[in-house]
Amino acid sequence: MEAERLKWVPDSLYNSAVAVIVASQRTYSRYKKDINTLPEDVQFDLYHGLFTHNKQSQLYMEFSQLKVFSRILRVNNKRAKLHYMFQYLMDHNKELIETLTEQFQVQIRQCAEGGEQADLVKCLHTGHALGSFFSEAGWFQNSEMVYSECLAAVEKDSSEASLFRALEYCVRLFHVQNANCRYKWATKTCEKAFGVVKRLSEQGFTVNCAILYAEQCALLFAQSLYDDAFKACFDALRELNSSVSVRTVVDVLRQCAKACVVKREFKKAEVLIKLAVHQAREQFGIEHPKYADALLDYGFFLLNVDAISSAVTVYQLALSIRMKVFGGNNLHVAIAHEDLAYATYVFEYSTGKFKDARDHAQKAIEILCHILPADHLLLSSSKRVKALILEEIAIDSHDKELEDKLLGEAQELHLFSLSTAQKAFGESNVQTAKHYGNLGRLYQSMHRFKEAEEMHLKAIEIKERLLGQDDYEVSLSVGHLASLYNYDMGKYEEAERLYMRSINIGKNLFGEAYSGLEYDYRGLLRLYQSTGNHDLAVHYSNVMIDWSNLRAQNDATQAKPLDFDVNDCLENIISKHFMSSS
Repeated sequence: MEAERLKWVPDSLYNSAVAVIVASQRTYSRYKKDINTLPEDVQFDLYHGLFTHNKQSQLYMEFSQLKVFSRILRVNNKRAKLHYMFQYLMDHNKELIETLTEQFQVQIRQCAEGGEQADLVKCLHTGHALGSFFSEAGWFQNSEMVYSECLAAVEKDSSEASLFRALEYCVRLFHVQNANCRYKWATKTCEKAFGVVKRLSEQGFTVNCAILYAEQCALLFAQSLYDDAFKACFDALRELNSSVSVRTVVDVLRQCAKACVVKREFKKAEVLIKLAVHQAREQFGIEHPKYADALLDYGFFLLNVDAISSAVTVYQLALSIRMKVFGGNNLHVAIAHEDLAYATYVFEYSTGKFKDARDHAQKAIEILCHILPADHLLLSSSKRVKALILEEIAIDSHDKELEDKLLGEAQELHLFSLSTAQKAFGESNVQTAKHYGNLGRLYQSMHRFKEAEEMHLKAIEIKERLLGQDDYEVSLSVGHLASLYNYDMGKYEEAERLYMRSINIGKNLFGEAYSGLEYDYRGLLRLYQSTGNHDLAVHYSNVMIDWSNLRAQNDATQAKPLDFDVNDCLENIISKHFMSSS
C-alpha cells in the first residue's frame, strides 16, 4: 500500500488549471475572452489541452480564425505538437487550410490597397509565419498562395526594405514550387529572384544567395540537368559563412550532396550529407523534421553508393520521425513511405520478400491520392515504385491468373508514370528514360519481347546522350537489355557484350563488391551454359563465389550508418573538397 502511494505524484497546479478550463464547453466559453489576453505559450497549452481532451471541434473553431492561429504560430518551441494537431484537424476537415488562406488573402489585399504601412508590415509577418508553417507541413499549394500574396504586396514598392522582402518571398515561393513539382512556375520565380538580387547589387547592397543557389540546384536536379545542378551547388557552397542560419546551412548541404551523387562525386557527397545530418541532429534534435529531412537525403546517398541495408535503416528512422511529428495523411509522411518502399524493394530483390515494400508503396499512394490531384508528379513517382514491386511479386507467384493481373496493374501504373513524366519534362529527359526502361523490364516479364527491346533501346539512347557512356543509369539499362537478349531472344553475342559493359561501369563506380554485379554474373553464367562454353561457365561460377564473399564482408560494415562523427568545420570542408576543384 505504501509503495502504491509513493507511485502517485500530483500534477502541477498549472496543468490542473489547464485541464479544468478545457474540461467542459461551458467552462471554456466562460473564460474564452480571458484566454485571448494570456501569453501565447499559455494559449498554446490550452489549445493543446482541447486536443488531448478530445475537444477537436472546439479546437477547429479556434484554429480556423487567422487571428488566433497567427498567435499560436509564434510559439516556436512546441512546433511538433502544432503540426500533429493541425494534421489531425486536416484529416477530418480539409477546409481548415483553405479558410486560413482565404482570410489571409483578404487581409493582405486590404492592407496593400489602402492600409497603413505598419498594418501591411504586420500582415507580412503573419504571411511569413503562415507560409512557413504550411511549407513545413507539406501543404505547398497553400504556402504558394500565401507567399504569392506577400510578394505581390511588396512588389509595388521599390524601397530597400521592399526589395529585400521581395527577395525573401521569391526564394520561399521558389522552394514551395520546387517541392510541389511546379517547375515551369519555379523557373519564372527563379528568374525574378535573380532579377531582385541584381537590383540590390546595383544599389550597392551585398546579398547572400546561398539558399537561392541551392533552390536553383534543386530545380535543375529535378529537371535532370545534372551538370548545371552541380555548378549551382558550387555557387551555393561559396556563399556559406558564419552569418548564415543553421537551417539554411543544412538545406544547402543536403541539396548539394544530392547534386554530387548524380554526378557520381561520391566523396564530395559523403562529406556534405554527413555534415548536414550532424548539424541537424546537434541543432534541432533527433525528433525534429529537419533531422528527418537530412536523413532522407542521407538514405538517397547510401542507396546510390550501394550501401543498401544502411539506406533501409536510415529511411526507417526518417519515416518514424515524420510519422511522430505529422501523422495522418501528410505529404512528408507519404514521401518517406515511398523512399523506404523503394529501398526495401532493392534490399529484398534477391530474396523475393516484397510484402513490406508493397505495404509502404501502397500507403504512400493512399496518402497522396487523398491530398493531391490525380495527375500530380509525386503520385506518379509512388506509382512507379509500386509497379516495380508488383512485377516482381507477379513473377514469383506461380499462379498464371494472379501473375497476369499483377502485371496488368503494373503496366497501367508504369504508363501513367511515363505519361506524367513526358508532360512535365518532355521526351529527352532522364526521368522519361527511366520509365521507358521500367516498361522494357515489364514487357519482358509479359513476354512482349520486341516491345521490351524497343523500350530498352529508347532508354539507353536518352541516357547516353544526356549522361554519357559510362553513367550508372546507362549501366542499368544496358544490363536489362542484356538480360532480355540472353534469356528470351537468344542474341548471345550482343548479350555478352552488354553484360561486360555493365560490369565494367559497375566496378569502376562501386568496386568489386557492387550488388548489381550479381545479376550480370548470373546472366553470363547462364549464357555460357546455354552456348556450351564450359570453361567460362566454370570461371563465372567461381567469380560468383568470390563476389558473394566480398558482398558479405561489405554488408558487415554497414551495421551502424549513423555512428559517425564530423570533426572538421564547415569552412574547412568546403575549402578542402570544393574550392580547389571549382
